[in-house]
Amino acid sequence: MEQQKHNYCIILAGGRGRRLWPSSRHALPKQFVDFFGTGRTQLQSTFDRMSRIIPTENIYICTCDDFLKIVREQLPTIPTEHIIIEPVNRNTAPSVAWAGRRIHRECDDARIIVIPTDQLVVNEEAFDADMLRGLEFVGNNDLVLTMGVRPSRPEPGYGYLQIGEASATAGINRVKSFTEKPERDFAQIFMDSGEFLWNTSIFLFNVGYLRTFILSVFNQFGIHFSEMTANCSTEEEERLVIEQYPQFPNISIDKAALELWDNVYVTRCTFGWADLGTWHAIYECMSKQEGDNVVLDSEVILEDSQNNIVKLPRGHVGIINGLDGYIVAEEGDVLLICKKGDSSALIRKYVNEVGIRYGEHFI
Repeated sequence: MEQQKHNYCIILAGGRGRRLWPSSRHALPKQFVDFFGTGRTQLQSTFDRMSRIIPTENIYICTCDDFLKIVREQLPTIPTEHIIIEPVNRNTAPSVAWAGRRIHRECDDARIIVIPTDQLVVNEEAFDADMLRGLEFVGNNDLVLTMGVRPSRPEPGYGYLQIGEASATAGINRVKSFTEKPERDFAQIFMDSGEFLWNTSIFLFNVGYLRTFILSVFNQFGIHFSEMTANCSTEEEERLVIEQYPQFPNISIDKAALELWDNVYVTRCTFGWADLGTWHAIYECMSKQEGDNVVLDSEVILEDSQNNIVKLPRGHVGIINGLDGYIVAEEGDVLLICKKGDSSALIRKYVNEVGIRYGEHFI
């Protein structure tokens, strides 16, 4: 129990979630939505999951000012100083840097988990065991540790980590290479080889090494973060953030670690995982109903229809006949019906077109 006081978590909750539009909208992105009718949003479910192994007073949330009110409503016990508000959108690496700086001031030997909200975990007990083992490892080693899972299908929408040389700890290897969203044929080759794991975008560090990693990566962009890591008050820190944040690189923690850093290791996890960031990914990981349809907390009559994913608002009823392989998603004043496939690029196109033609209100 004493050791748990050194365990911290940074939950990433600042994304716009446009790949799940229209159910994920600018006013209420996917992390704040209860997609599956469980009574808990993705943010709340992630908080619940992490609070089993991390003291709740050691959990930080990274988001943006537009979503501060929602975070406070959904997680009312989180203290204000544990909500990291990005002044401008610079992706996840800068927000992790800021949260890590604040954690370092609180605990100079902290072990940190950085985790997104858009994830499905199948085996919660195995997740706990894998995370605690990972925290122990980074507590004793200066490196970046990511969590990998064995591919169950040639999914082109995920990142693939190639397993390299073994560390002294069983089940943990250096990352030899990283490929983000390969073509399906390459994804099949990666899966068949047995040398690759899916990237879960969960990263672990000890707080001292997180500082070293961030300083070095930012330096590659000509940004000197050291002033913000000095010993200063919260008020002074926030002034520095507002002043410096727009200069920070617009880069994800995934890209920073897996493409710009070479001291990265991966542990093969057993908890069962899926990225819930796209309609296609949700379809692939969910239990199928008759006709291989997936219906997400919706009232629907399906006839002569198969391989579809459907998400409608509460109180709406859908009658669907003769569809094969479609997304049917409605939220508020927008209805989307399009081929499922690898739909992210198509949805991005429609989001942009709708915003230009009808206004940002519909985004």
